[in-house]
Amino acid sequence: MKLKLIIALLIFAVLSCKKAEAEASQDSAITMVKLPAKKMISNDESISESPNIEDKVIEQKIIKNGNLRFETDNLETTYDQIKIAVKKGKAFIQNDSEGKDYGTIYRRITVRIPNQNFDSFIKDISTGVTYFDNKEISSEDVTEQYIDIDARLKAKKKLENRYLELLAKATKMSEMLAIEAQLSAIREEIEAKEGQLRYMQNKISLSTITVEFYKTIAEEKGVTISYGAKVWNSFKSGFYTISSFFLGLLEVWPFIILAVALFYFIRKRFKKKNI
Repeated sequence: MKLKLIIALLIFAVLSCKKAEAEASQDSAITMVKLPAKKMISNDESISESPNIEDKVIEQKIIKNGNLRFETDNLETTYDQIKIAVKKGKAFIQNDSEGKDYGTIYRRITVRIPNQNFDSFIKDISTGVTYFDNKEISSEDVTEQYIDIDARLKAKKKLENRYLELLAKATKMSEMLAIEAQLSAIREEIEAKEGQLRYMQNKISLSTITVEFYKTIAEEKGVTISYGAKVWNSFKSGFYTISSFFLGLLEVWPFIILAVALFYFIRKRFKKKNI
């Protein structure tokens, strides 16, 4: 009887173990099924986000410069034409100078113009110009440099925030001073990076165009001067010469008086001997 009871208990135990193993295997199967599903969702999320990152187009940062030089028949007319083009292109004149060179008179203007109006401005001021002595158009892509500086600036600002958190938690004076020294150095770097970005952004948003136009003139040689002008110049030259002579005499008047007195004395003695 006891033997039958022990055998029954053993059979029950074996059946219970098998049932537990079946449930465990079922749970593991469910888990294995759920995990890939969960993994697929996260992958879908990353895939759904990754196109947004890839689709984000990075705007190119281009610095444009222009340098033009040409001859004109009328400096004022050409200047008026440039002023109209400046107003049309929403630009402004940064520098304006004029002067005289060998056989020419010229005017040099530096214009800052929005990047999007660069090409139209070049076209407007080129109207009527048959020949350019010099025409240089350059474009420099600084996108990579701009992104690099911007990324470094953001990293420095994050580092600054971490040091500010450490400063708020610091209790010792030595720790505070050390953190303040680090913050000071970081802030200097941040200001330098911000200055570089501002300078670069200014160059990107406003292109620089230098326009020099000139007019050929006759050289003022002696052949081109009229006869009346020559007479007048000679008269003035003679007057200046006489004036210089009398001024020179005034400077040596004691010697002149002494020479006259000596001449009179010698002449008087010579006459006495002859008598």
